[in-house]
Amino acid sequence: MELRKPYKDINDTLRHIKIQIQDGIPYAKKKIPELNTPEKCFWWLKRRITYKNDPPNIELLQSLPTLIEKNFHGVSGGGDCDCFTIAICSILIANGFDNIKICLVGRKKTMPVHIYVCIYDRGERKVMDLTNPSPLKERIYPYIQEIPLNWKKWN
Repeated sequence: MELRKPYKDINDTLRHIKIQIQDGIPYAKKKIPELNTPEKCFWWLKRRITYKNDPPNIELLQSLPTLIEKNFHGVSGGGDCDCFTIAICSILIANGFDNIKICLVGRKKTMPVHIYVCIYDRGERKVMDLTNPSPLKERIYPYIQEIPLNWKKWN
């Protein structure tokens, strides 16, 4: 599934991100190999993505199957940080991981400029920012908000 809409606000975007994550979980369970660490999930996806900006004045949210197979940009894996966040969340959930958080970062609370995932795996915080060259790397911003992804309550 793909969603193209004018940007409204971060809460609206987060609601639609949840829908796209849900859409990607069955695909991840069926099409992606079992991966037993968050880092393996990161690397599986990292090898298949290319950063592409959203169209002007549009918030483009792509589910995992759309990102990989029927991509808006015409490039398999072409998307931006919110598309990558959606994809890695679907993959992590499909592989049985929980305690996943969506990280919004920016200069101020009211103006997030980037989104990615962190997961608390056996008590260790692991960053899954697919715009970085490797897992566990995190750019420092003055403001960070971690939003729990309570996906077990979605059904």
